Amino acid sequence: MGEQPIFSTRAHVFQIDPTTKKNWVPTSKHAVTVSYFYDSTRNVYRIISLDGSKAIINSTITPNMTFTKTSQKFGQWADSRANTVYGLGFSSENNLLKFAEKFAEFKEAARLAKEKSQEKMELTSTPSQVAAVKKNVLPVLPKVPPVRKKESATGDLQSPLTPESINGTDDERGTTPETLQYLPEPRAEPSQNQLPFSHSSSSINKHWEAELAALKGNNAKLTAALLESTANVKQWKQQLAAYQEEAERLHTRVTELECVSGQMTVIKSQKTELNQTIEELESALKSKEEELEKLKEEVESANEFQTQKESLTQKLQETEERNQTLEAQLVELEQRLEGSQLEREAFRKSLRTLLELLDGKIFELTELRDSLARLIEGSSS
Repeated sequence: MGEQPIFSTRAHVFQIDPTTKKNWVPTSKHAVTVSYFYDSTRNVYRIISLDGSKAIINSTITPNMTFTKTSQKFGQWADSRANTVYGLGFSSENNLLKFAEKFAEFKEAARLAKEKSQEKMELTSTPSQVAAVKKNVLPVLPKVPPVRKKESATGDLQSPLTPESINGTDDERGTTPETLQYLPEPRAEPSQNQLPFSHSSSSINKHWEAELAALKGNNAKLTAALLESTANVKQWKQQLAAYQEEAERLHTRVTELECVSGQMTVIKSQKTELNQTIEELESALKSKEEELEKLKEEVESANEFQTQKESLTQKLQETEERNQTLEAQLVELEQRLEGSQLEREAFRKSLRTLLELLDGKIFELTELRDSLARLIEGSSS
């Protein structure tokens, strides 16, 4: 099934400076996602964080790890495999507490998984054939006191983790598969035990020849078991060498940590200063974010004003165009009005001329009437 995320949060990621081992170096410009992953195939827990396509945290949780809260919003842990110290800055104390609880939970799960794997290794490393040989041989061995010493040797070989099984006791180091074939025959003791029941030397020789054959068969079985145990001892020695190398590496790491712990006072003071600086930066960041929000609002309002301004400018251009059109029409009307006024003046002049002519004609007609009336009056008298 592969790895599956089981818990995620967001935080600022830091790493200890590899040169000074004192200062924190930020590995992310902003808060990133930090997740716990569980690998069901290998039964391990890991902390992984990605900044884009770059893995800035890839830490496998072991039972020896410890997550330390250095302030209300900051925590750290050391990873000996990556040879670094990781630090996380959270936005709130609640997120830090949740991350620390999950760290302790998965650390305990990693410890239980390691114990189970060690138990399985011990069970599989115990040779089953040695137990079978012990079961078949032990009922015969008590008859012969010199071989009884090898019974304990066979029993010790079933405990691979004891120092005696690896290095051997004084009796076992002197007894090898070659010497087992040349053990002295127990002549004195069997002769004492068989004297009350023997009737002749020939029957005694036959009896001890059978016993000797049985002992040789048992010795052959023990030789095979010891050869197999020797191979297992070599394997256990290799495992022991690996454990010793791991112990030396851990001892070196402990020495480094002790050297670092000698500078804890300086580191604590620097941590205090860094925490204060971080709090100041967080407060400054909050104020900058508030200013940014205000600027965003102002930009939005400015955009609205800009759209209004553009609409008003367009309306103003349309109004100016209409004004120009109306001005042109007004000029044309004024010109027409002037023309009509001129025409009206000319018409008035022509009317005045006609009135003068009409007045003259009327005066002439009046004189003509008067003359006609006088003529009529004169003719009638």
